[in-house]
Amino acid sequence: MKVIAGLGNPGPEYKDTPHNVGFDVVALLAERLAADWRSSARFQARLARVERGGESWLLVQPQTFMNLSGTSVAPVLRYHGCGPADLVVVLDDADLPLGRLRIRSEGGSGGHRGLASVIEAVGTEAVARVRLGVGRRAGAVDDDLVAHVLGRFDPAQRETARRMVEAAADAVECLTERGMTEAMNRFNGWQAEPAGPAAGN
Repeated sequence: MKVIAGLGNPGPEYKDTPHNVGFDVVALLAERLAADWRSSARFQARLARVERGGESWLLVQPQTFMNLSGTSVAPVLRYHGCGPADLVVVLDDADLPLGRLRIRSEGGSGGHRGLASVIEAVGTEAVARVRLGVGRRAGAVDDDLVAHVLGRFDPAQRETARRMVEAAADAVECLTERGMTEAMNRFNGWQAEPAGPAAGN
């Protein structure tokens, strides 16, 4: 089984925010694969299980809030007899420009508290991750960054983010079915083009 965990914050107030693009990717995968979500109090998560290419995929949206993501993801892995090698984490990255993808097989958290929580809970940095760039304002301090990732995209940014989420879902499918090397070759550095001006302008 492959466990694909999209990181984000639960609740309508966080919907469509930069910090929730990980949620958006697994939601799109569930839609593509006609998977039904169920809520699990035991794992503090929304789960959707699908069969793809003869293998089971478990899509996970932790409901613990971002900074405690590992307390949901690690028990899911243990219960299903999976290890870190079976896990793909999908998350936002403010250090990448909006629309840019980056895939890695291991490494530190890069200051992302949700990923740090997962790494700590599973006990290794050898966790595949798909990062989606959400950008940051030049010279932004920590408070500005929090306001950015928990704020709303403007319409043009939202369209760029939508294209990025679609490409990230493609990247997860490629990684899961064809392996890390092909996924990195195809999608590392992929960049969604900024949305153009509205028709008639």
